[in-house]
Amino acid sequence: MSIFVLSDLHLSTDESTNKSMEVFGARWKDYMQKIEKNWNSIVSENDTVIVPGDISWAMSLEGALADLSYIDALNGKKLLGKGNHDFWWTTNKKMTDFFKSHGLNSLSILYNNAYIVEDRIICGTRGWFPDESKQTPVNNADYSKILNRECIRLRMSLEAAVSLQKSRIDEDGEKLPILVFLHFPPIWNDFVMRELVDILHEFEIEHCYYGHIHNSYATPLSFEFENIKFTLTSSDFLSFYPLKI
Repeated sequence: MSIFVLSDLHLSTDESTNKSMEVFGARWKDYMQKIEKNWNSIVSENDTVIVPGDISWAMSLEGALADLSYIDALNGKKLLGKGNHDFWWTTNKKMTDFFKSHGLNSLSILYNNAYIVEDRIICGTRGWFPDESKQTPVNNADYSKILNRECIRLRMSLEAAVSLQKSRIDEDGEKLPILVFLHFPPIWNDFVMRELVDILHEFEIEHCYYGHIHNSYATPLSFEFENIKFTLTSSDFLSFYPLKI
């Protein structure tokens, strides 16, 4: 049983959303067919896949049903995180009840919480992009307030992870490692989201996975910053293959 990650699916299964990613370059051609084929070729029913955001172009939970059903039909269990384009996202309870009522039994929400998966503890939230000049908050939302909320959410998720860590010790008597999954990269080029990075340091996180970045195919898969390893998981960057952790 393995753990995989693949972010930024940008699904548009329902034609009413009309948001196909194929206009963003040749790599995106037939991308939903690629995701299904590649995913099922390496992920088994007993595996878990983390999907850190930008899952569906839908604007409501009901509107996302076709895309969520598409994901549910893929192999394995899935932990879904929120991205900046997931406008269908609502409360954990509403989404969990929606999944249950529609038989989407392989889907769970990764947001303000944590899970033990195999010999790892999985946690995460959306995060926020380090370069304020590139942000276009909806309805002129306050940038600092958004960042503060994301810091609170990351801390909540990490505190949940630590609680799980205390309850479970591996066969060698060691604590299970905590892996953090964000949608936005806390580090990108010269920009550093210091507030989020400091929280990662506070909880002694060594591995953080992020998405959001597209059309940057010369970027290294992973890089280290202040002894934290950051790994890019955007679907187009990974040629639509889930990355095994």
